[in-house]
Amino acid sequence: MRFAIETVNLHIYYGPNHVIKGVNLQIPEKGVFALMGPSGCGKSTMLRTFNRLIELNEEARIEGEVKLFGKNIYSSDVDPIEVRKQVGMVFQYPNPFPHLTIYDNVAIGLKLNRLVSSKEEMDKRVEWALKKAALWDEVKDRLKDYPSSLSGGQRQRLVIARALAMKPKILLMDEPTANIDPVGTSKIEELLFELRKDYTIVLVTHSPAQAARISNYVGFLYLGELIEVGPTRKVFENPEHELTEQYVTGVLG
Repeated sequence: MRFAIETVNLHIYYGPNHVIKGVNLQIPEKGVFALMGPSGCGKSTMLRTFNRLIELNEEARIEGEVKLFGKNIYSSDVDPIEVRKQVGMVFQYPNPFPHLTIYDNVAIGLKLNRLVSSKEEMDKRVEWALKKAALWDEVKDRLKDYPSSLSGGQRQRLVIARALAMKPKILLMDEPTANIDPVGTSKIEELLFELRKDYTIVLVTHSPAQAARISNYVGFLYLGELIEVGPTRKVFENPEHELTEQYVTGVLG
């Protein structure tokens, strides 16, 4: 099996704090991999190593390897900008650019990286990304409006469209439904069902129920250690570790 992401003896420190402790993880290509665990256990920190965003924190120090499709992205010959083109990121709070129109929010990455050469090509890519994010029918007549006119769930789907427009191979999602209403949450979960056919999606969630609903594989992180990893059904129905069982049944929050 080819792995989209692989970590080898990954340790992460923030100053003197040892946040991720010797994690060896293999994330299969295509599908949703949910990284679950209680708040503060290192999930978001680990996610940020997969596209080198972690380096924007001056206190962070990384040991070990993170491989994308077999190549260590922390090698000296790898450009972090190129890594981030392959690996899209969606954060916990919907963060479209407020001063850009809906259209320009989707087009911004393409413009900055000069990835399309004509207005016609740009129009097609923006429409394609908005359709992929299941937002086109709701915004096609208001592309010149600003994101403030959208609901929280729509804004998050706009951010997903912005990431998809770059045609990444991997999509990282850091609790993308934590700050939106139940209707918006179910739409994004439906969307992930569709996207997982074509993309490798790594979803950080503190909700075991969400992990159970939408992931193919799951990893349970606790106090910086990877306790258990495997196919979602197997981990939920027949966990090997007592801590995992306590977490998925709600005993451990």
